[in-house]
Amino acid sequence: MELLKQKILNEGEVYEGNILKVDCFLNHQIDCAFMREIGKEFHRLYKDEGINKVLTIEASGIAIGTVVAQELGCPLVFAKKTKTKNIAGDVYTTPVESFTHGTTYNIMVSKRFLGKGDRVLIVDDFLAVGNALKGLIKLVEDSGAELVGCGTVIEKGYQHGGDALREQGIRVESLAIVESMNHETGEVVFRNDK
Repeated sequence: MELLKQKILNEGEVYEGNILKVDCFLNHQIDCAFMREIGKEFHRLYKDEGINKVLTIEASGIAIGTVVAQELGCPLVFAKKTKTKNIAGDVYTTPVESFTHGTTYNIMVSKRFLGKGDRVLIVDDFLAVGNALKGLIKLVEDSGAELVGCGTVIEKGYQHGGDALREQGIRVESLAIVESMNHETGEVVFRNDK
């Protein structure tokens, strides 16, 4: 998605430790008009798949998931990272190690919102080593729902999480795949378009 690549080049910042900071438009301050374009692109990619649920993980995935679900005309379900009093009853749960936060969360989704008969698209802001997507895939499998595919806004191709999922036969669509970054120069190189 050329619009996304230009946005990353113009507004993103590269930090030491493989950090691509895009919080000015994607995951802290949200550029709503741009986010609408993200939703439209995922709709274009997945519109013929009969999706009836979009699944993501809190917190950064919620904004993306909302616009994608709106475009697809279905509910958004998001996995919570902590159990609260308002998530009553049975839940599907699995541990997920966060690359960004350096911690492990037990993510959960109420069994009321995910189950047999659901055709699920998983979305998230970033794909690095793939831990968040693997955890969300496990929740879909545990629920008996069918995984249609995964969509990420930015994939860090050099960390190979997306490649590993694709090798398992999972459809992964990333709107921009970063092949390399240099924190000293700020240079970002994208994988060639298909």
